[in-house]
Amino acid sequence: MTDNNINKMTEKELNILATKIVSRMMKIKSMEDWFNHIESTAQAANSDYSQLNLSEEVEALGEAARLMTLMNILQDDEEYEKCAIIKRRMKVVNKILKKYKK
Repeated sequence: MTDNNINKMTEKELNILATKIVSRMMKIKSMEDWFNHIESTAQAANSDYSQLNLSEEVEALGEAARLMTLMNILQDDEEYEKCAIIKRRMKVVNKILKKYKK
């Protein structure tokens, strides 16, 4: 046998290989689509967030940062009723943070 004969595939073998490649690519694409869909659901977001195992203090700090950002946006938009709601929530968060003051 020569090197040329070793490297040649029959048309049938080439078609089988092409079918396997396309099939695997379709499975990968389907899995990617599924993952992207699942990743964007609220359940996935909650699951990811809960797996961080954040302490109460860290969660409160994050909530305070979020609330302060919202407060700035709402003040700029002159939505003072919403600012009052944010202020009430900030009082609750500040009580949590006071427990951890050193």
